[in-house]
Amino acid sequence: MNISRNHVVTLKYQVSDRDGEIVDAGLEPLVYLHGGYGGLFDALEVALQGKSAGETFRVELSAEQAFGEYDPDLVSVEPRDAFPANLQVGTQVELDAEDGEVLSFSVTHIDGDQVTINGNHPLCGLDLVFSGTVVAVRPASAKEIARGVAD
Repeated sequence: MNISRNHVVTLKYQVSDRDGEIVDAGLEPLVYLHGGYGGLFDALEVALQGKSAGETFRVELSAEQAFGEYDPDLVSVEPRDAFPANLQVGTQVELDAEDGEVLSFSVTHIDGDQVTINGNHPLCGLDLVFSGTVVAVRPASAKEIARGVAD
C-alpha cells in the first residue's frame, strides 16, 4: 500500500543537521495522518507521497521548510518578579500576547532580577535532514480523518 491522503503512516526516523549531528534520534516511531493535516512538515509529506512500507527516505529541509528562521524578536529580557519563585533555565512558560494568543517561551538565562526568555523553537534556523524507513501504511478510519490525527 502506498502513502497517499487519508492514510496513517508509521515512520522509523532520525533527524540531523546538515553537518550530520543528530538532533532527534527518533527513539519512538512517528505515526501521522498523511494528507495536509499538519502532522509533518509539508515538504516531508510531499517527499513521502507514494512510498510504501519498507522503503527508505532521506529528505533535506531548509530552515524555512522546517521550524522556520530564527526570530530575534522572540527573545526578550523580563523582570524576575514576573515569574514563579521556582523558575529554572529550561522551564517552559506561557505568556499572553497583546492579541490574546498564548505564546510558549523557554527560559534561557536567569541573571539576578532579569530572566531571558526565547519563543523560538530550539531547532529554528537549522537546515534539517530527515532519514529513515516507512514501517507501515494503512487506510485511516473515518474517526481519524474527522479528527485530523492518527489514533
